[in-house]
This record gives sequence, structure tokens and C-alpha cells, in this order.
Amino acid sequence: MKSSSDFFERVFSVAKQIPHGRVTSYGAIARYLGTPRSSRAVGYAMNASHNDPDVPAQRVVNRNGMLSGKHHFQGTNLMQQLLENEGLTIVEDHVQDFKKVYWDPNLELEPFQE
Repeated sequence: MKSSSDFFERVFSVAKQIPHGRVTSYGAIARYLGTPRSSRAVGYAMNASHNDPDVPAQRVVNRNGMLSGKHHFQGTNLMQQLLENEGLTIVEDHVQDFKKVYWDPNLELEPFQE
């Protein structure tokens, strides 16, 4: 059985490929990894990623484009500020033009291989 640290590393690997100025969802990463019911575990991985500056956790939002993980970032609006620094517009904790800036690893990356 795979350990949670292995799963987290796979999540981090996908997150590191999200392009600057784009976002994806917890569920999209879970589906890409072949574990479609593990969206929450992807969220746990993003929370655990804050010790690795190479993981752009701010680029992972919920399926509606909401900054649901913002309370895991230091500071009141850090997640929003990081995304705005990448050119995204955030209004009331929601990514504007979500469909336009959405990046789906299932369409953009080669199929996941274990």
C-alpha cells in the first residue's frame, strides 16, 4: 500500500506543473492521479506543501474557483495576493474568469504512470 507521503509527493509533482497565472482544482489533481475520491487528501497535501517553496499551493482551488484553502496561508490574504501577483483577479475569494484560467492536468499532461 502506498503511504500518504508518496501520495503527497505525487500531488506536489502535479502542482509544480501548473503554469504561472493559471489554477486547477483539488479534484482535477485527484482524478489525474487515478484517485478521484481523494480531493480532500489533495487539500491536505497542499497544506503540507508550505515548507516547499517550489510547490505553488496558491494555484490549487476548489471546483468552483473559490480560495477554500486560504486560511492555510500565513497572513490574511496571502493566497489572494500571490494569485493577483500572477495576474489573476480575485473577488470575494473567487477566481474571476475561472473557466478561462483553469488548467486541467488530465488534458495538459501525459497520462499519470505509477
